[in-house]
Amino acid sequence: MAVDSQPAQTVHVPLGNRAYDVRIGAGLLRRAGAEIAPLLARPRVAVLTDETVARHHLDTLRRGLADAGVAMEALALPPGEGTKSWAQLARAVEWLLEQRVERRDMVVALGGGVIGDLAGFAAAILRRGVGFVQIPTTLLAQVDSSVGGKTGINTEQGKNLVGAFHQPRLVLADVAVLETLPARDFRAGYGEVVKYGLLGDAAFFAWLEENGPALARGDAALRQAAVCRAVQMKADIVARDETEAGERALLNLGHTFCHALEAATGYSDRLLHGEGVAIGCALAFELSQRLGLCAQEAPSRVRAHLRAMGMKTDLADIPGPLPDAEGLIALMAQDKKVQDGRLRLILARGIGQAFIAEDTDRDTLRAVLEEALAARG
Repeated sequence: MAVDSQPAQTVHVPLGNRAYDVRIGAGLLRRAGAEIAPLLARPRVAVLTDETVARHHLDTLRRGLADAGVAMEALALPPGEGTKSWAQLARAVEWLLEQRVERRDMVVALGGGVIGDLAGFAAAILRRGVGFVQIPTTLLAQVDSSVGGKTGINTEQGKNLVGAFHQPRLVLADVAVLETLPARDFRAGYGEVVKYGLLGDAAFFAWLEENGPALARGDAALRQAAVCRAVQMKADIVARDETEAGERALLNLGHTFCHALEAATGYSDRLLHGEGVAIGCALAFELSQRLGLCAQEAPSRVRAHLRAMGMKTDLADIPGPLPDAEGLIALMAQDKKVQDGRLRLILARGIGQAFIAEDTDRDTLRAVLEEALAARG
């Protein structure tokens, strides 16, 4: 498909004076200047990216900004989850201060979820808050982390435990850049796409079952449609519950399992975030079925679709050692969603019917994890 043959679409995130648009389509990176210029007090931006993304896309962004008379300076950080750290946050903030970024200036996050989270947090704390634009370059970031204003870093105690809610001023999701993603990264991002169908839209899940393989092969129109639907679902939930006081927690389907597994694997390439989400969703449905909440066919259908997409579905798919069931439960207990020591999981009464379970039965959870670990052989 030609880069500009599918018109860009807009999803609005209605948050009063912090409302913003998510623009979704092919070729937006080349138009970045025209999209961003109306937000600028002066024609310059400071870009935070990573070294891998910089090689693929920084020159295109520079030209796109220059076409609208916008100058840019850029800092490329190391790629990988390890960049969401105190050390790299300090490096980013110090660099932004060296660039003399003022309160009315704009920081641009060009990259995946790691760069978006770190750059957003840097913007939140710089001069007590400067504006920022998200330009997500991975499928995972386009459908999830770039929308909703969650920013932050990881610590030794767990993932995303230090951060702030800081909404972007604009999100530019250029689906054409997904063509440069390694297949594994694209499939990992798909874990967040399928999550939306599983948590609240059975029809979307059925659409993904039918169209997922063609989407994975590169059909740009299907990719744009999937990103639009996922972003619209997230925007609707964020508008109703910006700071996760209630309903927004549903977006964490699979994530408590995922965050424990990421910690257990040292935030390494043994397990990518979206892979952990996919495994976590499968475990959440398995646990839901064991608790008598959903039909026996539901977890089987979830795993069947994930396998059809060539994705990780079980603990057996994670290479290397893992803690025992008690060790994994202890890591799950570090999650932000734990309240008063009680495990607060997102479970499901069926596909598209997720809900917040305030105090999950640990014996059943332990049994599910023990079986999954035993299957590793």
